Amino acid sequence: MPRNKDINSILIIGSGPIVIGQACEFDYSGSQAARSLKEEGIEISLINSNPATIMTDPMTADHVYLLPLNPQSIEQILKEQNIDAVLPTMGGQTALNLCIECDELGLFKKYDVDIVGVDIKAIDITENREEFRKLLATIDIPVAPSKTANSFLEGKAIAQEFGFPLVIRASYTLGGTGASFVHHPEDFDELLNRGLHASPIHEVMIDKAVIGWKEYELELLRDNNDNIIIICSIENFDPMGVHTGDSVTVAPAMTLSDKTYQKMRDMAIKMMRAIGNFAGGCNVQFAVSNDEKEEIIAIEINPRVSRSSALASKATGYPIAKIAAKLAIGYNLDELPNQITGNTSAFFEPTLDYVIVKIPRWNFDKFKGADRELGLQMKSVGEVMGIGRNFQEALQKACQSLEIRRNGLGADGRELTNQDELEKSLARPSWNRLFHVYDALKLGIPIEKVQKLSKIDAWFLHQIFDLINFEKVIAGQTIDSIDKEMLFEAKHKGYADRQIAHLLNCLESEVYKKRNALGIKRVYKLVDTCAAEFEAQTPYYYSSFGEENESVSSDKKKIIVLGSGPNRIGQGIEFDYSCVHGVLAAKALGYETIMINCNPETVSTDFDTADKLYFEPVFWEHIYDIILHEKPEGVIVQLGGQTALKLAEKLDRYNIPIIGTSFASLDLAEDRGRFSTLLKALDIPYPKFGSVTSASEGLKLSDELGFPLLVRPSYVLGGQNMKIVINKEDLERQIIKIHSIMPENNILLDHFLSGAIEAEADAICDGDDSYIIGVMEHIEPAGIHSGDSYAVLPPFDLSKKVLDQIEQYTKKIAKALKVKGLINIQFAIKDEVVYIIEANPRASRTVPFIAKAYQEPYVKYATELMLGAKKIKDYTFKPRKKGFAIKVPVFSFNKFPNVNKELGPEMKSTGEEIRFIDDLKDPFFRTVYAERNLYLSR
Repeated sequence: MPRNKDINSILIIGSGPIVIGQACEFDYSGSQAARSLKEEGIEISLINSNPATIMTDPMTADHVYLLPLNPQSIEQILKEQNIDAVLPTMGGQTALNLCIECDELGLFKKYDVDIVGVDIKAIDITENREEFRKLLATIDIPVAPSKTANSFLEGKAIAQEFGFPLVIRASYTLGGTGASFVHHPEDFDELLNRGLHASPIHEVMIDKAVIGWKEYELELLRDNNDNIIIICSIENFDPMGVHTGDSVTVAPAMTLSDKTYQKMRDMAIKMMRAIGNFAGGCNVQFAVSNDEKEEIIAIEINPRVSRSSALASKATGYPIAKIAAKLAIGYNLDELPNQITGNTSAFFEPTLDYVIVKIPRWNFDKFKGADRELGLQMKSVGEVMGIGRNFQEALQKACQSLEIRRNGLGADGRELTNQDELEKSLARPSWNRLFHVYDALKLGIPIEKVQKLSKIDAWFLHQIFDLINFEKVIAGQTIDSIDKEMLFEAKHKGYADRQIAHLLNCLESEVYKKRNALGIKRVYKLVDTCAAEFEAQTPYYYSSFGEENESVSSDKKKIIVLGSGPNRIGQGIEFDYSCVHGVLAAKALGYETIMINCNPETVSTDFDTADKLYFEPVFWEHIYDIILHEKPEGVIVQLGGQTALKLAEKLDRYNIPIIGTSFASLDLAEDRGRFSTLLKALDIPYPKFGSVTSASEGLKLSDELGFPLLVRPSYVLGGQNMKIVINKEDLERQIIKIHSIMPENNILLDHFLSGAIEAEADAICDGDDSYIIGVMEHIEPAGIHSGDSYAVLPPFDLSKKVLDQIEQYTKKIAKALKVKGLINIQFAIKDEVVYIIEANPRASRTVPFIAKAYQEPYVKYATELMLGAKKIKDYTFKPRKKGFAIKVPVFSFNKFPNVNKELGPEMKSTGEEIRFIDDLKDPFFRTVYAERNLYLSR
């Protein structure tokens, strides 16, 4: 049937700030849904409190509300807009929970608003663990033995009945919050209490644990005619017991028999039909016994676009959120086109002729003292995806994407060789278990023992063991003796030139030169959803090695934008926001835009954001081959955070034009010695500083600088490994620690200005002139990382003398560095004197916040300036409204209950919210302002 003509205005509920368990995948889903509905002429209102998203951009919706996600905000929107329906399935568990609360309060009934995309019954059944279990029993879907507990005593009774091991799952939570495996009775009381307190309704489901079973997910879509399709099957590399967000996952499923897959498919469809009558997306999770019987039990079902939906969309090319939004307003699958092929309908199940591997990205280094063992509660902060023609190639490309100082899986000389430690790691998984599986097999621990300890399916272990055996063969060769067949096989298995060079004991450049001389070159394949059965129209590519290249390079003027890679603390969704706006601005100027990124959660890797998408590691070898193939006018590096910026030196060395600020200026700003010499020449104050390469140099320099000292490595984001030290012993330890992690980085020592106030300015520049887009004053004093500070825009109590210094210094520095594009400068203010802490001539994490506060597309302007299309004088900027915007940092400490939560120079927040206030008498401001006095009193 055609779309419901009674729906002319829809409210989309977002997911709020980035937290562990609910990240930027919902920015992708919400943005895609909004665009999909706008195509139908529907007026879109959108609520989200996260300023760092594309979702909250004016271009995404007709009415954007940057408000707290609560019923009061929802009612405000319902009063101001004539809303016909609310779509809560694009904002994760946060949006579903808010939808339930508003429905229970009678808000939707009061304002005659329908809920589309799901129904309340489905949400209630799937979140109420006991009701869900009863429902599955009525449709003959097996589950693990389980019971619900609403009190501590009920939980104890269930544990006594079932025996151990057990699983505790909290109701109405996200990212596995409150969930845990309980192996031993002595751990049960604490974990039961944690689960009960994590649930907003004080309820947990206690299951008999199915240890060692394999875990799978299916992504489904259903229309109003009850047609259901399976978009993607996803297999977890890790067995049951590791949260799927923390597991390496593979699509399509690798080790499942067709008979069992068909049975699982039927079960998923039956479950979706049973939970309610709605049109939209659904995610179903199953456990399968790791034996010949392949018994299946249902774990859970999520009647919404899930964390895995973004992964499934990027894996298949099927735009799940976009289609789900159209189904929610009445369309049926056969009425909608498949955007990838352009000439088939959306009523089909994608077929893959390639493999994808997703690997999570953790930030345990930010949470000192955290329990690093993986379990049912999600702990990763981001993820990467590799695409290859086979599992091994996809696995290597995913490892190359992680940015953890590894060149892939193995072949880098960094193996752990302690058998006891390896066996412990296999049995009790942490972030490095994939690498330790490789290390264990290379050390000679039998596959059977590795399988017994890890419970990982033997097929995956044999794939890794095959890589190890192949490496032994290569290691017996030299760069001169290795033949074309063996070198091609290495590349076909996904090995980077650096890995091959390590095995051959030669230079990476020698491997590159030889393989090109032998004609072993990358080719690019289309992600087409249909295994080439139909011609694809969308230019979404991945690389491999073979004969046929499906990416045709045009003769248009091209610009490449380097993405920011996996989300992590210090480099998150804010940089994807900048990349997307950079792409759109360059496209509007007539350039063919090319995006390179490896993060499946983002808007930048949506297949219709750039003119061409290469889903590839942001890793030199891959980038260089794409540049040689596409021959762009240049590469934009200043939008993708430190990931892209670190590649600027190599781009410059290879004479590849960097669009915007030159590498020389980028490097000058990062080199504290030369930068401080520049500040001295400009007569700009800065704290006494120095740069050292060893602990002995640092100790000597400390006599000159005096304590306290701020110690940090060069070329990092998020205050990584940054610390304030107050004596020589602490200084020596910190320098040795940094060198053990980052041996190639210089170490910077700054005299720390105790009791100073911190501020920062962002500006856009054309090489000569600058315009300061915003000055923010931090609530917390200097010493707390800017990403963890409450910050107020504009400043609330800085004197005119201080503000004049900030403006003058910002413009002086930008001109001296010949900045084209964006620059962020951080200041310490003490006794009315403004000192420069650092200058970063690139997009900062605060740019989206300022853009949302002032409603100006500053990254668009910056891109136009980078490309020389405009000068600062060509812009007329909007007058600024009265009032203040406050950046509110959001933390995920609830995932790590025993960590040190004290804030310092190393960033720990995972996301942020924005709050608007009219004046400084606002209670919210007064509350957070009290923090400053608290810090100063310490």
